[in-house]
Amino acid sequence: MKERMNQCSQWLLERFPISDLWNEHMAHYYAPKNFNIWYFFGSLALFVLVNQFITGILLTMNYKPDAKLAFDSVEYIMRDVNWGWLVRYMHSTGASAFFIVVYLHMFRGLVYGSFKQPRELIWIFGMLIFVCLMAEAFMGYLLPWGQMSYWGAQVIISLFSAIPVVGDELSLWIRGDYVVSDATLNRFFAFHVIAVPLVLLILVFLHIVALHEVGSNNPDGIEIKENLNWKGHPLDGIPFHPYYTVKDIVGVGVFMFFFAVVIFYVPEMGGFFLEHANFIPADPLKTPEHIAPVWYFTPFYAILRAVPDKFAGVIAMGGAIVVLFMLPWLDRSPVKSIRYRGGIFKKAVLLFVIAFIGLGYLGTQPATPGATTVARLLTAVYFGFFLLMPLYTRWEKTKPVPERLTEQRTLEDRIPEIKALIGEVVSVETTPGMTGATVVKRKPNWPGVKAVLIRFAINLKKSLD
Repeated sequence: MKERMNQCSQWLLERFPISDLWNEHMAHYYAPKNFNIWYFFGSLALFVLVNQFITGILLTMNYKPDAKLAFDSVEYIMRDVNWGWLVRYMHSTGASAFFIVVYLHMFRGLVYGSFKQPRELIWIFGMLIFVCLMAEAFMGYLLPWGQMSYWGAQVIISLFSAIPVVGDELSLWIRGDYVVSDATLNRFFAFHVIAVPLVLLILVFLHIVALHEVGSNNPDGIEIKENLNWKGHPLDGIPFHPYYTVKDIVGVGVFMFFFAVVIFYVPEMGGFFLEHANFIPADPLKTPEHIAPVWYFTPFYAILRAVPDKFAGVIAMGGAIVVLFMLPWLDRSPVKSIRYRGGIFKKAVLLFVIAFIGLGYLGTQPATPGATTVARLLTAVYFGFFLLMPLYTRWEKTKPVPERLTEQRTLEDRIPEIKALIGEVVSVETTPGMTGATVVKRKPNWPGVKAVLIRFAINLKKSLD
């Protein structure tokens, strides 16, 4: 039997180089040895992507892409399908988790200079993934056919009509009708389930291949391939497997804990993850009092509303995304990592974060004159961060970059801290059972969770200094 299995494996390896692929991208791929907490988000993004694919497939088994049946089919999934409520919440919460992880992943690339030479193509592929995610989320948002889904799609699609000459025809083509209707729902379902995921998978593959071709960046911004040992391996690198695969599994475990807390206790997140109006069937004759997109679109929606002219607002909203593609050529600093940059860049990043979060909040609020004024100021800060970058990145004084990587604590060193962390966020209650045995109940310790999140934010800031 063993000889037979060896023959089968040999037959497979002669026809498909699976061992070569494993060695090239995992076992023999050397990554910098000083990855910190910011480098969890790339693997977490891949993990959430898999979650979205699996839960999405399960949802399509009972979903009806029909304007008369869509809302009821979602209710059927939530109420009658075995574990349907869990699958739906895993998918809806997973969408928000995806953007949280992706935004943090992009921010890590921004502050550590992962977009700079020779990683420009990695950044471009990453930004294309981000655009695909926005399209995927927007099209999936219509599928529940709730009030906010319907009217949000109506407002966003109507923005394309502001484009001169082709705007009206483009809006009509996207909707498939003169208003958002069954035709719109069907084509959005097709794009959400088939077309965009295929493009997304291709881009993720290209993103990873491009990354492994030039190598991963690190918190010091030092190219580890410049210092090799006699075997040709980086002196400051370690094999991705098993060292970082094990580390990423720990990160996934911590992520799953917080993900489960949200799913089981606050899946709607106060209306940010699932809006309250979306639990009402779509009514084309009744417009909601305040129409706003999901939270991960609101920074760009606030930029759109901050501009008085409709077409100029669409240009500004598109420009807010396009300018991210230009980042590798806007930054003229000789160093990559924020650790060795001057105070000007650090202050600019702080202002950028404040502007982005502020715009995200304003995008969820009604457009009052005061809010519009603040949104315009924050929009100017957002674009100023990028457009003035060629100037202030040249002026600032940078610190000398070391020739070798700085030391980092290993995962083994952090095991006691991880155990203490679990003990802090989980409370244990013991009660006597019916038969005299002790019943142990574990539930979230909310003061502990709050304290851990505060420390997490402080440690993220320290990792940038």
